[in-house]
Order: sequence, then C-alpha cells, then structure tokens
Amino acid sequence: MELSQTIRENKIIAIVRGISSRHILDLADALYEGGIVVMEVTFDQTGREGIEETLKSISLLKEKRQDRIKPGAGTVLTPDQVKAAREAGAEYIITPNVNMDVIAQAKERGMTVLAGAYTPTEIELAYRAGADIVKVFPSGAAGPDYIKAVRGPLAHIPLAAVGGVDVGNIGAFFEAGVCCAGVGGCLVNKKQIEAGNFAWISQKAREFAKAVNRVTVYTMANHSAD
Repeated sequence: MELSQTIRENKIIAIVRGISSRHILDLADALYEGGIVVMEVTFDQTGREGIEETLKSISLLKEKRQDRIKPGAGTVLTPDQVKAAREAGAEYIITPNVNMDVIAQAKERGMTVLAGAYTPTEIELAYRAGADIVKVFPSGAAGPDYIKAVRGPLAHIPLAAVGGVDVGNIGAFFEAGVCCAGVGGCLVNKKQIEAGNFAWISQKAREFAKAVNRVTVYTMANHSAD
C-alpha cells in the first residue's frame, strides 16, 4: 500500500513539535496505544541543534518503532533538509508552503509529500508540482466552510486540515471533505509529556479517533441511503 493511502486511511497525523528525543519512543507508544500511527516530527528551524534533535527523533522512530509508527519530517524548508530527513528514516515530508525544489527533491527520493498551501491557486500549484496531499494551512483560520468551498472546483485534490484543528472541530473538517488532519499541541502536549503522563496522550488520541470515526460512519451511512 502506498504511504499516502496509509495516511488517508489512518486519518490523523500527530504533529510532534519541540519534544525532546528522549521522550520520542514513549510518545510513539502512547499514540499507538490510542490508535494513531502517523507521526510528523517537525524541524526546529531556530538553529543547528534543533535540526539535529529532529533528525535524532526520526532515526529513533525508524530504528525502534518501524513496526508501529510511520515517521515523517515536518516544517521542511530546503532540499538539504529533505535529504537529511530521508537519510534519518523519514518516509514522507510535510511543508508549510509551496516550494518546488523541496517537492521535487522529495519525489526524486520516493517520498510522499504533503505540501502546505492556502489559496486555490497555491493548492492547485502544489498538487501539480507533485504533492500527494495538499495541506490547507492554517486551517483553523480558514474554517471548514472554506475547505468545503475550495473543494467545489478542486475536488480531485486530496486536502489535509492542519493548524488550529482540535477535538471539537476535527469532525467538521472531515465533513467538509478533508482526507486527513494534523493535530499538534492539543494532542502532543509538551507539559503532559514532560510530566511522564503518557496515559493522557493515549486517551486524547482515542478522543480524536472517536470524533473522526463518528463522522466517517455517518458519511458512509448517508451514502448507503442514497
């Protein structure tokens, strides 16, 4: 199965930002326990140390949890970061913007790409450049109605909701037509992780999965009725 299809079937991407590599395996286990297997470890662009920490986390996931977790790199801004992420074991990249060189580099290396875009022009451009899924970012600012409107003329492009997605609105984004969603701090909560409260992470993951599954079941039932 292609990774893009795996992401779409699993529906939720856990966005791991600012979490130390010493917690990454426990975090992966907690997310897996809660039903989430796709983890985006974002590049810390503030300095070399942060970038190296990101690559270390990805390497650990690939080496120790490859039977459970699909690791990827987020906030990828340069072709060199694509190369480094791939060498560390990332299977996909996620960007905050449309960068043709970054998309091309990832596709050359056989990676799945979720490219960030906002306007219909950017969304279509990202998809034409090779993005497997286009991440509408920030989705919280746009809202589900915006997603629904964009999908009118661009229904052939798989969209992801990222930025401002929480357990209260994730269902509305799926109702609007996204194929997956990225969830950050309200799931991968730094305070809970540093306190070692990984049971909280698992429970929150289950809440997100339940919210998404509720919409999926409702949609399937409606289609069957039609």
